[in-house]
Amino acid sequence: MARKKDDLRQETHAAHAGRMSREHFGAVNTPVYRASTILYPDLAALEAIKIPYIYGRLGTPSSRSLEEVVRALEGGARTVICSSGLNAIAVAILSVCSAGDHLLMVDSCYAPTRTLCDKTLKRLGVETTYYDPTIGAGIQSLVRANTKAVFCESPGSLTFEVQDVPAVAAVAHDCGASVLLDNTWATPLYFDAFAHGADLSVQAATKYIGGHADVMLGYVCANESHAKRLAQTHDHLGIYASGDDCFLALRGIRTLPVRLKRHGETALALAKWLQSRPEVSHVLYPALEDDPGHALWKRDFVSATGLFGVVLKAIPHQALAAFFDSLKLFGMGYSWGGYESLIVPSTLHRTASRFNAVGPLIRIHAGLEDLDDLKSDLEAGFAAMKPHS
Repeated sequence: MARKKDDLRQETHAAHAGRMSREHFGAVNTPVYRASTILYPDLAALEAIKIPYIYGRLGTPSSRSLEEVVRALEGGARTVICSSGLNAIAVAILSVCSAGDHLLMVDSCYAPTRTLCDKTLKRLGVETTYYDPTIGAGIQSLVRANTKAVFCESPGSLTFEVQDVPAVAAVAHDCGASVLLDNTWATPLYFDAFAHGADLSVQAATKYIGGHADVMLGYVCANESHAKRLAQTHDHLGIYASGDDCFLALRGIRTLPVRLKRHGETALALAKWLQSRPEVSHVLYPALEDDPGHALWKRDFVSATGLFGVVLKAIPHQALAAFFDSLKLFGMGYSWGGYESLIVPSTLHRTASRFNAVGPLIRIHAGLEDLDDLKSDLEAGFAAMKPHS
């Protein structure tokens, strides 16, 4: 069962938080609001700005409903909705870092996060140092006088290292730095960002929150000490998410607990099955007992979700192509978190730590299909690979 927050379990928050039925004539779901101009009833209201909504970019019932259910699930003080996960990452960093500041970024971060740091943040005068995801309290050696933030992503993108977030956060806070966490893999249901030391929790809501591969959205949830500056940065940058996308994310959240459970069960079964395959070198999934990050995962996480990595044994590229091209159920496409199973080859970008793989690295997202059908699809892929190996 999920943790309790505000005397209700998270499954209940997912079903009930953010609903405004009384304000919308009893409708269970908050309707889609498409609005730019909001009309004021009189001059006094306009001058005092004493109405709930003042301009579409600054919020509508659609975005407020989503903000509230996220706040309840995260246990935070304030949530802002963004147009994508990368947008949310940028807003989170810019809310704590300015020109002349230093940012510590985990080396296993989402690749577009690295591009943001190396290109845009560098141009704005924010210096980034990448650190080994397994560094833990050793991050103390990288902290400078101008270090304003430490960014974590656990498990790491593509290679799935589990970070000791509490240890990193303790060092960061002792040095006056903020802790930012990309928590998209676990969602707030399976990892409590604030209880483990994060100040800002980031989610690519495109993934598990939306859940149906049809929405681009992100959010940042802040604790009390970071709520004001997060809201100001979001406002000053003019960040906006449409009512339609907020509606889709709200719909996804209502089924998030049951979907995550199924994704995790299927992923664990596939991961164990793949471990036994002769074509596989090893599987990268912290829920496996022999995974290097298993102890930290078991200590800090409620459960595991549907995304994991697989390192194949050394094969020619022609064999890899035959494997991918023969799959019928696993689609080749970027993103994950939807109802459909996905698979892609992975290319690593590391500068502070090494990842040694004997063969190709692939990423699998276990969808909601039947487990045996998924196994059969992969088995057919391995069979297609053999003549080229």
